[in-house]
Amino acid sequence: MEGNFIHDIIEKDIAEGKYSHNIITRFPPEPNGYLHIGHAKSICLNFGTALKYGGVCNLRYDDTNPVKEDDEFVGSIENDVRWLGFEWANLNYASDYFEKMYECACTLIKKGLAYASDMTQEEMRATRGTLTEPGVNDRNRDRSPEESLKIFEDMRAGKYADGEMCIRAKIDMASPNINMRDPVIYRVLHVSHQHTGDKWCIYPMYDFAHPLEDAIEGITHSLCTLEFEDHRPFYDWALANTDWPEPPQQIEFAKLNLTNTIMSKRNIKKLVEEGQVEGWDDPRLCTIAGMRRRGYTPEAIRAFCDAIGVAKANSLIDMSQLEYFVRDDLKNKVESRFVISRPIKLTITNWPEGKTELCAVENNANVPEMGSREVPFSGQLYIEQDDFMEVPAKKYFRLYPGNEVRLKGAYFVTCTGVVKDEAGNVTEVLCTYDPDTKSGTPGADSRKVKGTIHWVDAQTAVRVPVREYGYLAYPNEETGKNEFDPNSRTELTAYAEPSVAQAKAGERFQFFRSGYYIADSVLSKEGAPVFNQIVGLKSSWKPEQK
Repeated sequence: MEGNFIHDIIEKDIAEGKYSHNIITRFPPEPNGYLHIGHAKSICLNFGTALKYGGVCNLRYDDTNPVKEDDEFVGSIENDVRWLGFEWANLNYASDYFEKMYECACTLIKKGLAYASDMTQEEMRATRGTLTEPGVNDRNRDRSPEESLKIFEDMRAGKYADGEMCIRAKIDMASPNINMRDPVIYRVLHVSHQHTGDKWCIYPMYDFAHPLEDAIEGITHSLCTLEFEDHRPFYDWALANTDWPEPPQQIEFAKLNLTNTIMSKRNIKKLVEEGQVEGWDDPRLCTIAGMRRRGYTPEAIRAFCDAIGVAKANSLIDMSQLEYFVRDDLKNKVESRFVISRPIKLTITNWPEGKTELCAVENNANVPEMGSREVPFSGQLYIEQDDFMEVPAKKYFRLYPGNEVRLKGAYFVTCTGVVKDEAGNVTEVLCTYDPDTKSGTPGADSRKVKGTIHWVDAQTAVRVPVREYGYLAYPNEETGKNEFDPNSRTELTAYAEPSVAQAKAGERFQFFRSGYYIADSVLSKEGAPVFNQIVGLKSSWKPEQK
């Protein structure tokens, strides 16, 4: 990411010799769900920044809340980071620092900067004050350091029930920043931890743990999203009062918000638990696992994150911008295939009976080095319904009675008539072909036509399941919030050229004139792929010309 304000700060720090060691960043997800595109931005920023300045980036599990955390999420996070193309210098757990955090809390208590409180959450909420009114001092605020330290030791020993006692920082109940009004830094929680087991029954609050984790690891620049800006004064306070010689610097940046999707882990989890999506890797979700299954590439996601840059104010990015980078990355990477999603039969009436031949078709028109393939062709074909109109619209250059088009890689055909059912619907298009116009033969291109359409041979076509996708969510007109669209996936059976049946799970193709598709990694079986639509061919977003 070039020229962003975070890098300007880092370069100033380097020039001034602020730190005695190289730049160290960290990516610190809480293992309470799968990562999404917003986390991808943070991954690219943290790892990319470390790489740019010759430093390192740690992966740290911020596992201070055992109620919501799970080993499944731990494994998924590592897969996602590596899939995006990054490798961490150290793999750390916040819970590995619990002893040091406990010692830091003891230091604050001994300094008279923290105290034990038996106030309930409801009482704290009632005495916290408002943005315009100061809070009320805790009745335990003047408890002696010795008494508070003994209570803290008893909390650790399991002598208090959940919610019966906590430790609060002693700062300023009249602070204009509510986060500085004696925040809780430790609470009692009798629950088994996924990493430390039953060793602890007290756990640090995130706002207290966060700066200490950074300091313990020697982080130089702690890059956070904007919601942490109001918490920075406490971040700095905690570090200043627990005596760190080279404290890290917290810098906030705008989080990524995308149109037409749901990004909150809490809301995604609800969709998963209610069975409205297939799981955390549903291809409609903007989880990294879902985008990987959908067929997005790590290169496209990195390019997108680089293009949107780093800002100081939140904004809403159109989903079409992400789709542009996916499409742009795939266009020179994947081969095309003929697939007919909504077929209508085409019969060549002057085709020799029983004859089948092979037509050579290039695999990627943009990349001649990808070569060509041979596709079966006969007098019985399927074409897309949209490629025929009995009464053509203005500037319609595809097939209609009396019009001639090229069948891609094959011959010119002219529509001579149609077959209809009892309701008057066209069920078959009748054509004649010109045997002297086969693609690739001398003189075949001497006569020009405006329309070229694709096809599959009806006798050898294979039927493949295809899943097409709309956007996961649309904004509610009254609330403005994105709401899940249960009709965001459509399933159909398409007709494809024979080679498509041999696609391996994870193999991508351009379905000619339709879009990019991938053989689903979960549902595909050998010889029986199921395809997910990755992205269509047309883009509504274009990059600015420089």
